[in-house]
Amino acid sequence: MTTIPTSAGPGQPSARARGGRNLPLAWLTVPALVFFVGFGVIPLIGVLALSFTTWDGIGDIHFSGFTSWHAVLTDPGLPHALWVTFLIMALSWLVQTPASILLGVFLAGAQRYRAVLSVLYFIPLLLSSAAIAITYKALLDPNFGLGAGLKIELLSQDWLGRPGLALGVVVFVVSWQFIPFHSLIYQGGVRQIPQSMYEAAELDGAGRVRKFFSITLPQLKYTMITSTTLVLVGSLTFFDLIFVLTAGGPGDATRVLALDMYKRGFQANLMGPASAIALILVLVGLALSLLLRRLGGGKADHSQMEGA
Repeated sequence: MTTIPTSAGPGQPSARARGGRNLPLAWLTVPALVFFVGFGVIPLIGVLALSFTTWDGIGDIHFSGFTSWHAVLTDPGLPHALWVTFLIMALSWLVQTPASILLGVFLAGAQRYRAVLSVLYFIPLLLSSAAIAITYKALLDPNFGLGAGLKIELLSQDWLGRPGLALGVVVFVVSWQFIPFHSLIYQGGVRQIPQSMYEAAELDGAGRVRKFFSITLPQLKYTMITSTTLVLVGSLTFFDLIFVLTAGGPGDATRVLALDMYKRGFQANLMGPASAIALILVLVGLALSLLLRRLGGGKADHSQMEGA
């Protein structure tokens, strides 16, 4: 059977022309792919290989099978580090999410002064985590800190010397630093909501509170999933701030999994167990990301305008 080639309609490019235009677009992904493989896949494979070895970071590397994994998984400190990690993760989410939503909705307004406030609110994110930790550590010093200077007994407590208070300080400082970033995400999400929805609600007599709970929050569903993913996965990598602020103390009250990995690898010179913990962090982060994507119906990457 002879097939008759069909010509493209007037004003429509042929299939060969369309393929020629799409080919350069595919090549644009090559640099990103190279960076991902070079800085993501290859280092991960190297960490996986190191987790089956015995190495002090200086001498020869010796293959030791599952010795490092057995040492990590049977260590009674691992469940505690996981518990502290998930506790800080949950508490920071409970603090950051409501505050970020409210602040993002506020900053999405049209008033001129809100643009200035947006810049001021974003300043904590521009500061170094180590510098923030040093500053708060000095301010919370019970003898020479802010409380002692102002003669306020409530602020003169041993904030970093008591387990419960130290954990609360870590959550507060982390939230203080990263709320501006998530507020920016929610601010962008609010500005994508059609104004016609609010106008229709006003015609029905809805007030600000009703519009917030009936329009703003439902329309921010996918934005909230994105923000939540960043909060939870980012909580797994908290290290520098906690290391400078509490060093995992008092005792092991704030010893998160990332800090445990550092202490094993660079203080105890146990690169094998440290690599195993690194892979555990990767697996936990991947599981959380997939879980949140599934809870969002697999549409977290779609526009929130689809529900409008």
